[in-house]
Amino acid sequence: MISYSIKDLEKITGIKAHTIRIWEKRYGIVKPSRTLTNIRSYSDENLRHLMNVAILNKYGHKISNIQGMSAAEISESVLSLGNQDLDNDYQVDNLVMAMVEIDEQRFDKIISSSIIKNGIDDTFENLLNKFLHKVGILWQIGVINPAQEHFITQLIRQKFILAIDAKHEIRENAKSFLLFLPENEYHELGLLYLNLLIRKAGHKVFYLGQNVPVRNLKCIFELHPIDYILTSITSNQSKEALLTLFSEINELYRDKKILVGGNFIKEAIVQLPGNFKAFASITEFTEFLQQIA
Repeated sequence: MISYSIKDLEKITGIKAHTIRIWEKRYGIVKPSRTLTNIRSYSDENLRHLMNVAILNKYGHKISNIQGMSAAEISESVLSLGNQDLDNDYQVDNLVMAMVEIDEQRFDKIISSSIIKNGIDDTFENLLNKFLHKVGILWQIGVINPAQEHFITQLIRQKFILAIDAKHEIRENAKSFLLFLPENEYHELGLLYLNLLIRKAGHKVFYLGQNVPVRNLKCIFELHPIDYILTSITSNQSKEALLTLFSEINELYRDKKILVGGNFIKEAIVQLPGNFKAFASITEFTEFLQQIA
């Protein structure tokens, strides 16, 4: 069982540690255990309960009223909020809850409802993207475990694959895109979404997936003409490592247009070769797809 500090709870729930202490002392909202040195320690159950309380409080329920509710009543009230037209922050919090509780049904209800209401593009850009950013932060600070992260990642991956497998017409004069993640890159959700966008725009995609050595791309070029190579860098790499990677790609495929996205654009200042084009956001990439012939 994972043990959380009050600072962990603050980072996950967005509730200030001072407020958590007040809720604890005045209302008995959570009852942490304490270490031998009297430091608060919170369980998974404490975290789930506090997140539910925080959601209800954000949407108009007074803490004094929540205090008298049973755990079942609190959960039921949170789920009933899902039928209302609430902002993405609520849905993101609910997705975090689904991840923490390993609750596939809850996750599926949130995502399916959003796709039906807003479409898959809006669901990714305005819900899943925000959620995945929060998951990344929680992963980095060590307050979610690998099982929780893999559970939610695979559920999202399934949604993308279903959408990708739907029939997409290839237009006349379609361009060909080769998509891959280089060695030691394993987070492919963003690349899967770009795969979907390219197919929906009527272009051809050759999808190689994660952890692909750059030299292995050559065999594709021997069989098919490729207009663009697209990759994404999300892991933390040094500037030197990025330069080495981009130099290798450029040396092997300097006659191709290389498209690059990922967190590195925001976090590392790297001078790209002339045949490279970087995208800082999904919106930029969508605009690029609209512009190419």
